[in-house]
Amino acid sequence: MWWRALFAFLALPGVVAIAVPAFLAAGELRRGTTPHPAGFVLLAAGAFLLLWCVRDFYVVGKGTLAPWSPPRQLVTTGLYRFSRNPMYVAVAAMLAGWSLAFLSPALATYTGFVIVAFHLRVLFGEEPWLARTHGAAWQEYKTRVPRWLL
Repeated sequence: MWWRALFAFLALPGVVAIAVPAFLAAGELRRGTTPHPAGFVLLAAGAFLLLWCVRDFYVVGKGTLAPWSPPRQLVTTGLYRFSRNPMYVAVAAMLAGWSLAFLSPALATYTGFVIVAFHLRVLFGEEPWLARTHGAAWQEYKTRVPRWLL
């Protein structure tokens, strides 16, 4: 399962939160943009939170972040006590960090599109699946913990 978890991490947040933003940031560097250090602080904080969530999926949930190998157990510990979707929040923080670091309209636009895509995926894909898969445990968790942070 470790290899599946690593592949899922590289294929999903690795592309969305690292590869694509790095490509866009490289364009900003070619244009002479001087990176702003505060953006890297936010980027690092988001990366730390993301790795925490991935670990919880692997250790507590007995699965990965990938739709093809999801956790078998409903994860409600760690950061999942504060948000039902802390992994998406972490990736959004990383993307906001990239945007701030390079003050890039392209990165900011990309961040906005990704956040909307995350929200739609949660509403129409993940939450219905969680309700079918985890039943009463999901309903109780859903009433206790907010979808995002509010």
